[in-house]
This record gives sequence, structure tokens and C-alpha cells, in this order.
Amino acid sequence: MRVVTMATEAAKGVGSLVGIRSGTEEPRYDVHDRVHGLEVRRYGPRIAAETTVTADEERARDTGFRRLAGYIFGSNDNKSKIAMTAPVSQSGGPGNSSVVRFYMPSRWAMPTLPTPMDRSVELVEVPGETLAVLRFTGDRGRGAVAERSAELLRKLEATAWTATGPPVAWFYDPPWTVPFRRRNEVAVPVAPR
Repeated sequence: MRVVTMATEAAKGVGSLVGIRSGTEEPRYDVHDRVHGLEVRRYGPRIAAETTVTADEERARDTGFRRLAGYIFGSNDNKSKIAMTAPVSQSGGPGNSSVVRFYMPSRWAMPTLPTPMDRSVELVEVPGETLAVLRFTGDRGRGAVAERSAELLRKLEATAWTATGPPVAWFYDPPWTVPFRRRNEVAVPVAPR
């Protein structure tokens, strides 16, 4: 049985190298509109573990990822393991900071989630929201995210939707995934014009 488990995990690791995602839960959504290469999605309420990191975007993402991974891998009050989900979310915070989030698997509720041991990790309820989303592959560095966020906002101007907040970046694949196979997205909350 252990050999089968090890083989399965190895296959997942190799698959992630080329952008094959298997068994990783993503938040559910309904598509309301497809226009100008954008998807307008309605997400229900969900729970996230988040941390705020003061650093440049890439270092903040790395530091935030490690903190949140620590939480889901057992650095919590009852040493529970929580399944990894996608995407990892990163948005601008106050000053030179970023807020990095992992969305919790849907089977968890706020009262049943373990308390993080790291005080810089917080559990938050994310209300339902409508988002315009632009998918892209390749580079996910600061310049690429800024360029795609600007593209998202430009495309949105020619639609029946208007942005109601700042863009956020979502990353679905590990850093070792071949760049042209990575799934990245930028999203912005929207409302009808």
C-alpha cells in the first residue's frame, strides 16, 4: 500500500511540473458572462487563512506561502493537516505589503478549523463576490502581474461591468511548473454598470 501511495505522490509531482493539477480543490463559482477574453464569475462565501507580509511582491508571496503552508501542514493548535487548495491569492496590503491567502477546503467551517500557532496567520471569512477574471500563463513576477492587471481593467472598460476594488493575483501551480503550462489569473471585484 505504501508503494502505491508513494507512486501516486510521485506522479502528482511530475504532473505538477507540466501543469497537470489533480485532486486540488478550487473554490466553486458560476460563470455569469464571458466578454473580451474575460470571465465574470460569482463565488460563494468561503474561508481563507491569510497573512500580511511587508516585502516586495515575490518575497512576500514566498514568505506568505511558507507561513500558510506551515499552518495547513500542522502548525496549529491540534496539529491537524489541512489539504492544499488552489489558487494561492496575493493582493496589495497597506504600505509596501501583500496579503497572501490559502482558501480552506469546503468541508471545513470556521468553528472546526484549528487555530494557527503562528500569530501572523489569521482565519477570515470571505463573503460571496462577483469577479472579472483574466487567465494567463508564463511569468508571474511583479511586472507580469501588473501588466495583466492593467489589461484586465482596460478590457473591463468595454463591458457592462465596472471594477469595485483593486485587482488580486491568483496562482494555481507550484513555482517549478514549466512557465507556459502555469495557470495564473488576475481578478477584480465587479458590479453591473
